[in-house]
Amino acid sequence: MGDYNCSLLSSGDGNGRSSQHRQDQTALYTQLVISLALGLGAFTTFCILRPRWTGLYAARKRQKNAASKLPALPDTFFGWIPVLYRITEEQVLASAGLDAYVFLSFFKMAIKFLAVTFFFALVIILPVNVHYLNYSFPPGGKLRTLGYSSSTDSSLTLDSYRDPSDEFAITGNENNAIYPSSLLWMDLVFTYFFTMLAMYLLVTTTRKIIRVRQEYLASQTTVTDRTIRLSGIPLELRDEEKIKKTVENLEIGKVESVILCRNWKELDDMVAQRMVFLRKLEEAWTVHLGHSRTQSTQTSRQRAQSRAADRQDAPLLHDEDNTDQSHVMPYGQDRPKTRIWHGFLGLQSRSVDAIDYFEEKLRRLDEQIRNTRKKDFEAMPLAFVTMDSVAACQMAVQATMDPTPMQLLANPAPAPSDVVWQNTYVTRSSRITRSWSVTLIILILTVFWTALLVPIAGLVSLRSICSVWPQLAFALDSNPISQSLVATGLPTALISLLTVLVPFLYYWLATQQGMLSQGEVEMSLISKNFFFTFFNLFVLFTIFGTASISYSKVNDTLAGASKDASEIARKLATSLQDLDFFYINLIILQALGLFPFRLLEFGSVALYPITLLGAKTPRDYAELVQPPVFSYGFYLPQTLLIFVICIVYSVLQSSWLILFFGLVYFLIGSFVYKYQLLYAMDHRQHSTGQAWLIICNCVVIGLIFFEIAMAGLLALRTAFYRSILVIPLLAGTIWFSVVFRRTFDPLMKFIALRSLDDSQTPFGNHSPGETRYERETDRGRAVDEDDETGLRYINPSLIIPLEEVWLAKGRANGTNHMDGAADEENV
Repeated sequence: MGDYNCSLLSSGDGNGRSSQHRQDQTALYTQLVISLALGLGAFTTFCILRPRWTGLYAARKRQKNAASKLPALPDTFFGWIPVLYRITEEQVLASAGLDAYVFLSFFKMAIKFLAVTFFFALVIILPVNVHYLNYSFPPGGKLRTLGYSSSTDSSLTLDSYRDPSDEFAITGNENNAIYPSSLLWMDLVFTYFFTMLAMYLLVTTTRKIIRVRQEYLASQTTVTDRTIRLSGIPLELRDEEKIKKTVENLEIGKVESVILCRNWKELDDMVAQRMVFLRKLEEAWTVHLGHSRTQSTQTSRQRAQSRAADRQDAPLLHDEDNTDQSHVMPYGQDRPKTRIWHGFLGLQSRSVDAIDYFEEKLRRLDEQIRNTRKKDFEAMPLAFVTMDSVAACQMAVQATMDPTPMQLLANPAPAPSDVVWQNTYVTRSSRITRSWSVTLIILILTVFWTALLVPIAGLVSLRSICSVWPQLAFALDSNPISQSLVATGLPTALISLLTVLVPFLYYWLATQQGMLSQGEVEMSLISKNFFFTFFNLFVLFTIFGTASISYSKVNDTLAGASKDASEIARKLATSLQDLDFFYINLIILQALGLFPFRLLEFGSVALYPITLLGAKTPRDYAELVQPPVFSYGFYLPQTLLIFVICIVYSVLQSSWLILFFGLVYFLIGSFVYKYQLLYAMDHRQHSTGQAWLIICNCVVIGLIFFEIAMAGLLALRTAFYRSILVIPLLAGTIWFSVVFRRTFDPLMKFIALRSLDDSQTPFGNHSPGETRYERETDRGRAVDEDDETGLRYINPSLIIPLEEVWLAKGRANGTNHMDGAADEENV
């Protein structure tokens, strides 16, 4: 490295620990300033734009009947906050459904856990550390050499943590400081206490969710609640009448209808191709009639603009009432042309009239679709069987119907609008192949993310930077602000960026697995994204966090871990202590800096001008004003990661800081997501709260990781007795996980038959047939099935009307909204 000696960096001098602490203090304050500036700016912008852009920030309230019972939010700057806060759980459940209720319940559970742990961290753990270890409070003071040795301080050794009461302790230099025995016992006791607290909250919250879920679902009699998804149908039973007779012979109830899935691929491809040609024809007509359409809608546009002026609406985002043809600009009266390719290998081309060409294409496709609908399609081993009662349906899905393995498997059916009909004719072998292929791709991606995260982890340490770019390391060493921006701000920003971008890739992978419903895709996305955030962005990043950026040291770390399992725990404990302020800064950025941008829906606002430039037809403009879609698979894994980080750091020296900002994160997050789920964003997939099972599994994984890290930390301090005492807790956590799943999983998947008994009224006396939610919210219908009205289990390609070209005003949400005052044209 020439004349540069990395040992001369401030983190490597005799006062390395205090120097490192001053750097941590600078990074913390810098992150606070940046995050508060970003967050306050975004929040202020949201408060200003919210009453003006109601088409975006109140889209669900305006367009969904499910939100009609919610209170209207005042247009004042802060007046909407107390109104949103006072919305009850029953209103959330009646308006947003079980998935939103479960999602917000996790935030409430996390707030309870973090409030209790923060109290003990502030009242007991912090004072003890300040007294025995001279731990600075607030951050920034000098520390004695007694305590944990950072990897940046080479003057301390493992002997500094020796417990003289432990007979396994290694004898060392008498001049070395002794880690007090009481602190070691305190770490062990709080490891047990916080684990038990998390288990208690998991059980109590799960019991509450099950109680609410059972009553909520038992009060419904929709077609979804009475339908089973029957798979593994043998060849001799692939007929609607035979399936009906077979199920009724089981004497569990009468069958109302049977829809046997068939190989509709040919028809589905035609319908999809028709939509492509329809859009091209609409674009051609818009180009041709642009000027005349603009003139013909002048009066309507003036009325809409007058209404907008009365509301002081800004013109950037148009409301549902304002989706007329004022967007269409005059393109001229010439009929547009399109180029078609023909001849040998399609090497010859000619220009033809685009309108005539696509109209002829549509005419031929329409004829083919009508003829194809009359064909007999090949039957597949999957059917949707609708029973005459919910009780009959639940008995079917909770029983084994056939003695032959993998035959006549009954499962609860998704809602008709939630079925992915293109996957109903995918064979079981193809679905298994797809699933394993996606798993293999994820494993390959894990290796790629590992290689990508090693240099990002190296940014945390000046020594790592010095090993690659010594000039930059010494320049940063002389400027604390720049060092905090590069060593803390840049890695946290890159990690946050990965948590935003990578889920889009995993969502595409989830859609390729052949799952039968969008709800299953959503659950798969949650699992995949949590694996990425937890394993790649936390475990691997923590292990490599204090290693040099050079890959040789990474290989040494992996080699040592493979030879000795205890090396993993020791390395984990070492890195966790060194990366405490990095994770504090990450939580600060997520809570104070990025949550307000999520409330602002910055992505939708930023992309709107871009999508507006590409929009041409009325269909394009109607799609622009649809509510943004809330995907639990994109938001829940990141929230779970923050909760796991808080659990893991709950006993360490910086626990009070991490727990405090973690509590702030969940308080702000619960408020932001409550607003989006109720008023702003649409959430289409409904899994009846199945995400809670994934949440519980992820929390248990976090507890196991926490216990392993604490065992490694105690072993690192040569407190082997106390390290061994963590093993029973680890075994108990695994046992708790097994018993928890056996006890609660069935009640989270099915409806208990006793819950269907109208005589059971656990919430007090009320009128016969009246549920708790009918009584408390004047709304008895389940929001999860709002889109089900009039639907039945049938492939839409078989029955949907062959819609005409859309050149008229006011079609939104895929349906026609006629306005007699506006001109309309259907070509």
